[in-house]
Amino acid sequence: MTTFDQEFPQAIYTQRRNRVAQSILEKSGGGILIIDTAAEKYRNRDSDFPYRHDSDFYYLTGFNEPGATLVMIVNSNKTETILFCRPKDLDREIWDGWRLGPEAAPQYLGINSAFSNASLDEKMPLQLANQNAIFTRLINAEPMNSQLKNWLNEVKGMARTGANSPAALFDVETIIHEMRLFKDEHEIKIMRKAGNIAAQGHIRAMQASRPGLREYHLEAELLHAFRYAGAQSVAYNSIVATGANACVLHHRAGNAELKDGDLCLIDAGCELDGYASDITRTFPVNGKFSGPQKAIYEIVLAAQEAAIEKTKPGVDFQAPHDAALRVLTQGLLDLNLIDRSSIGSLDNALETKAYQRFYMHRTSHWLGMDVHDVGQYREPNSTSEPKAWRTLLPNMVLTIEPGLYIRKSDDVDPQYWDIGIRIEDDALVTNGTCELMSRDVPVSVNEIEYLMKHSS
Repeated sequence: MTTFDQEFPQAIYTQRRNRVAQSILEKSGGGILIIDTAAEKYRNRDSDFPYRHDSDFYYLTGFNEPGATLVMIVNSNKTETILFCRPKDLDREIWDGWRLGPEAAPQYLGINSAFSNASLDEKMPLQLANQNAIFTRLINAEPMNSQLKNWLNEVKGMARTGANSPAALFDVETIIHEMRLFKDEHEIKIMRKAGNIAAQGHIRAMQASRPGLREYHLEAELLHAFRYAGAQSVAYNSIVATGANACVLHHRAGNAELKDGDLCLIDAGCELDGYASDITRTFPVNGKFSGPQKAIYEIVLAAQEAAIEKTKPGVDFQAPHDAALRVLTQGLLDLNLIDRSSIGSLDNALETKAYQRFYMHRTSHWLGMDVHDVGQYREPNSTSEPKAWRTLLPNMVLTIEPGLYIRKSDDVDPQYWDIGIRIEDDALVTNGTCELMSRDVPVSVNEIEYLMKHSS
């Protein structure tokens, strides 16, 4: 059911559209932007998946109904913003919930005009005629691209009336995604809250943990905490992995039993008002780390702290990863999980990637409306080959998530078998270093053990 916020932040979305319009003017002197939202998807007969809007579309409109298309006509004099959306329909609203409708959309959303989506094919050829350029999605854009071809064919048929077809086609994602990489205060406020909600879910799961439960029991604790605090959904399928399952990077919460002496790795976040959080914690099922578990955990935590130290303005995106790698690899050498006699120095272990059997993923990714958010990881204007890594700047948000995953193997000391540990927090780059928006959940060995010992 759609609800309408009486305090809808109209000015924020207007400002974003104005920035896009300015980029269009700079790139082509004007043109038309066309971007549609995500389609509804059916799960099975008479049942659909919970609807989730397209992130780019929502970023420019704040409108979360399906069946909508945003059109912006940009020239040097003005920008006209048009929304095509579902019409009001009392019969459908009785079944599916209220609709904003074209009549109310202009005043509520701060746009110039709105029409029924049923009129899209009729009106778009006229809107496309005599435009300099088209700005739309070029990748994974069906069925919009098929519709666009039909509209352009109609424009060509209008040539004898003096209508000209657009001469250029641009990918609008390059503009929008660069904007989305830098979060504004509105976004940061939401993401801080999403981080807090996710943290409370992790705390609840830790407190509930005990031998004999199943992975899905802890997943249920997460879901309860997220939804009870107002999050609309999970940000991604929650990972709850106990024992050997923790060495499977994307293990879905299943029916595996939590056993005394095992660890449990939870990678879970919520989505709040369109923005994701992403937190990972690893803890002992019984509330007490064993000696080998603690040794591996302390290495991963030290690696994360080294990466956090490098997450600051002016440092490139690769630097936190390199810092984490050095700590992880040194730790593996110290515990003889990497054979020092054959590998030799730390630098050689790094060069030969001797760590990769125990650490096979990167330390960070962008975070925002999507859990693996948009934005280039290399400098867009770099002329080097490969392109230089992106420089971190204030208001970028990224995860910091080193880990170690030690599977059973004949050449590995059995005391370390099936230990999988990852620690992940959400970092906002500030003018100084970074702000961890997810540290409301304990992270040190002592903090975790204290929390679990004193659980009610």
